[in-house]
Amino acid sequence: MSKSIARTALPLILASTVLAGCAGGVQKSDWPVCAAVGALVGGAAGATQSGNVAGMAALGIGTTAGAYCWVHGKGNEQVARMEPAPAPVPAPAPAPAPLPKQEVITARDLHFAFDSAEVSPQDRAQLDGIAGRLRGEAASTRLSITGHTDSKGTDAYNQRLSERRAKSVSNYLIQAGVPAASVVSVKGMGERQPIATNETAEGRATNRRVEIQIDRE
Repeated sequence: MSKSIARTALPLILASTVLAGCAGGVQKSDWPVCAAVGALVGGAAGATQSGNVAGMAALGIGTTAGAYCWVHGKGNEQVARMEPAPAPVPAPAPAPAPLPKQEVITARDLHFAFDSAEVSPQDRAQLDGIAGRLRGEAASTRLSITGHTDSKGTDAYNQRLSERRAKSVSNYLIQAGVPAASVVSVKGMGERQPIATNETAEGRATNRRVEIQIDRE
C-alpha cells in the first residue's frame, strides 16, 4: 500500500518541482532548457508508471510545465527587446515678427565742424552701427536720407548746410557697404522741421540730425 502511494506521489512531486523551478529563479536565457527538462522529466516519470493513472498525470504535468516555461520565457525575452520610446520632438521656434513697411533711423547730434559737412571720428561709431543694420536689408529696400539743422544762421545757409550733411552721411554709408542703388533720395530741410526747441543748447543739439527713412516692400 505504502509503495503504491509513493509510486503515485513521486511523479507528481517531480513535475511540480520542475514547474516551480521554471517559474522561479531561472534566467531568461535558460527558458528553452527549462522547457526541455520539464518535458523529459514528466515523460520519464510517466513511462515508469505505465498503465498507472498517476503516471499519466505526471506525464501531462511535465509536458504542461515545459510548455509554461517556454511560453512565459519567450514573452519575457520579447519584452526585454522592446526599444525605448523616442524622445519628443521639440516645438519649432516662433517665426520672427515682420519688419514694418516704413521705419526712420535718426543719427542725432552729429559733430560737424562749423561750416563743414565732414563726418568726424567721434561720429563714425554711430554711423557704422547704422550701416551694419542697413546692409542686412533686402535689395528692394529704398532709403531716403534727409539732413536737418538748428535755427542758428540764415535760412538759406541752413538749407545748404543740411543738404551737404545729408550727402556726407549718404557717402559714408555707401563706403561702409550700404548698396548705392538703395539710396533713392538725399536732401536737406534746413531748420524747417525742428523736433525740439531751439531756445536751449539741448534742444538745438536734438534738431541737428540726419534721418534715414527705410521703405520696405
